[in-house]
Amino acid sequence: MSEPLSLHLRRTLILGLPLVGSQVGQVMIGLTDTLMLGRYSVEALAASTICHSAFFTLFVLGSGFAVACMPMAASALGQNDETQVRRVARMGLWLSLLTGLVMMPLFFWSGPILLALGQTAEVAAGGQDYLRIAGWGMVPALLLATFRSHLSALERTRIVFWATLLAAGLNVVVNWLLIFGNLGFPELGLRGAAVASLGVQILSAAVLAVYATRGSDMARFELFRNLHRPDWPIFADIARMGLPIGLTHVSESALFATSAVMMGWIGTVALGAHGIAIGVAALTFMIHMGLSQAATVRVGRAWGQGDGPALRRAALAAAILSGIMVAASMVLYLGFGDWIVGLFLDASDPEAPAILALGVTLLMLAALFQLVDAGQVMALGFLRGVQDTRVPMIYAILSYWVVGIPISYVLGFTFDLGPQGIWLGLVAGLLTATAALMTRFVRMTAPVRSDPAATSRS
Repeated sequence: MSEPLSLHLRRTLILGLPLVGSQVGQVMIGLTDTLMLGRYSVEALAASTICHSAFFTLFVLGSGFAVACMPMAASALGQNDETQVRRVARMGLWLSLLTGLVMMPLFFWSGPILLALGQTAEVAAGGQDYLRIAGWGMVPALLLATFRSHLSALERTRIVFWATLLAAGLNVVVNWLLIFGNLGFPELGLRGAAVASLGVQILSAAVLAVYATRGSDMARFELFRNLHRPDWPIFADIARMGLPIGLTHVSESALFATSAVMMGWIGTVALGAHGIAIGVAALTFMIHMGLSQAATVRVGRAWGQGDGPALRRAALAAAILSGIMVAASMVLYLGFGDWIVGLFLDASDPEAPAILALGVTLLMLAALFQLVDAGQVMALGFLRGVQDTRVPMIYAILSYWVVGIPISYVLGFTFDLGPQGIWLGLVAGLLTATAALMTRFVRMTAPVRSDPAATSRS
């Protein structure tokens, strides 16, 4: 007999809350870099902004392989195949290491690349200084993502949360010491932030690596046993699953980057209000991202067991929890919009009243935006749980770029709805993705599956 929905809700919450916390912690690491470099100099802030964007884009592309390890390991656990869990983790580490090394030349030659992209010589020089140091952190960052997926699949998410919290705190301290030269340390400015980022990535990866091998009841997985030996069938499986995940992540990031460019065409007030609204929405979105990852593990475990009713209840439980958080976000955006936007503004700035008024309007649209954004990320999590990534990638890219961006442009500029039109276009694209992805998941999982591999790679 399948477990009741109430038990699925409880287990998803226990698994998901630390993942939510770790997602918020990652956002806070980037936010503290921005705040501290903004207090150092405008030039350092400008260079760090473009560098963070470049590093993040490459990271989300490469991290697809790490994310793919999560449902594969969860499914193996559902079949009580601990050897397969180890094989997946080992080849995930291989792919993360190789991907990080392949990306290194881009960081080393980042200065000419930034100049070619139209950045000023000063920003390009500062960016190259930053990326030549922080770029060494790509390998540990991707290895960290793989350990994170491995431990999440084993439902050991508390250590992931505490490691992220440690990293966030350490990042603030090292930034304070090395950006500003406090307590006798050298004043390195932007390079100090790069050193802090590199150190945090290495330490975080080391903490999770030690726990994954020496933590309570973890030694039995023998994670590093025969690590040097290739396992080409598993390597290929992770590559086939992971590349579509990475491309989906990059496509979504590019969607929001393009919307910011269109806001810039309208003016600084529109761009500023958009930045505030999208930043607030991104922070609350981390809740749904964490729940989506929890759903991937819970659905993946049931998929491996061939338990159709448990699979559907695991998905329903995660959807209910995400829906509750969407409702809470709507109350926050609609009831406290003035206060939220005001936190980001200097009241003495002559453009503050205009940004405040538009920001509040965009936060109202963010209430609707959050609903469809949560829907599509939850659907992606469900489908990854049943190891379906290629077709969802196609659905997502078409929804973002064939529906979302064109509608944003038409509503924003042809129909002269301005910033509100651009946001309505984003909503339309995400709504299309949600409908397509949820429909695919329902169709795939409607019958009870006894063979979890039957439709694992469509």
